[in-house]
Amino acid sequence: MAHPVDIHVGQQIRHRRKLLGLTQQKLADAVGIRFQQIQKYESGANRVSASRLWDLSRALNAPVTYFFDQLDKPTHDNAANMVQPDIMQTKETIDLVRAYYGLAKGPRQQLLALAKALNSAA
Repeated sequence: MAHPVDIHVGQQIRHRRKLLGLTQQKLADAVGIRFQQIQKYESGANRVSASRLWDLSRALNAPVTYFFDQLDKPTHDNAANMVQPDIMQTKETIDLVRAYYGLAKGPRQQLLALAKALNSAA
């Protein structure tokens, strides 16, 4: 059975890979392994060694600490005792972030101002 830390690290690898728009094959090529190994890391089936985590952090342009971010965050709502989805892991959020950063600085600032205005009006 996979250890919760291995699962969390794998989820962080998957999240960052998707955010950057990389396939498992492209990430595997960047670190010199087969894509099946990336699959195993992302599922938590295989542990990521320190040296491999270093390689992945460089390929994904993220500090090693990124893979452990929010590790101590509770995975359930104490009141309802139900698992809450991480909004940063959803396809919609990843697509939105990619589209946002695809804009020039001016339109990006205008879109952010619009989103803030809509949020405060709600």
